[in-house]
Amino acid sequence: MAAMKVEDFSAQRELMLSRQLRARGIQDERVLGAMARVPRHEFVSEGFRSQAYGDHPVPIGQGQTISQPYIVAVMLEALALGGSERVLEIGTGSGYQSALLAELAGEVFSLERLPALAQSAKDILDRLGYHNITIVVGDGSQGLRERAPFDAIIVAAAAPRIPPELFAQLREGGRMIAPVGPGPAQNLQFVRKQNGQALVVNLEKCRFVPLISDQDYPEEE
Repeated sequence: MAAMKVEDFSAQRELMLSRQLRARGIQDERVLGAMARVPRHEFVSEGFRSQAYGDHPVPIGQGQTISQPYIVAVMLEALALGGSERVLEIGTGSGYQSALLAELAGEVFSLERLPALAQSAKDILDRLGYHNITIVVGDGSQGLRERAPFDAIIVAAAAPRIPPELFAQLREGGRMIAPVGPGPAQNLQFVRKQNGQALVVNLEKCRFVPLISDQDYPEEE
């Protein structure tokens, strides 16, 4: 297959914005602007670049995927980031969502369990000039206590329930979004911390790879 040109990717990105995001009700212009700027194709391997802007997840190796653009947009829109927030991302993966968070927030900390993915994402993000992201290799369900509290937490892997350690690291008034539920399909849950309690709203059905942990969250439960 012939190599795709930069202008081809730009055209695909515009179609992604109009057909997959705006047409489905994504309205946050900051989110749409970030997704217009971040070159999604840079975060997938050469063999999958023609699919980078498709309306589906794309494999990134080691059993992981880069999420469907619409689901990424839904999660980011729910967080309603204003630009100054301190954000924790669980599951760096390819680094694509990390780049979007870097566009939308002040400081991003991203936890990735798999060292090879963490290094690959760091290399791409450094090359693209994103310097407000700190990538850490570790157990996502345990968060990053030494950097807490966080204004927002975004979880890119499914757990049977909201990991309590993550909720504990959310500041009062902070918000979290995460896929929750056993099995191959989950509910995308928006959580706000109010008076120390979790106010939960189910947004929509979703499908994520499992959040694997050495402690509370085995791959299957």
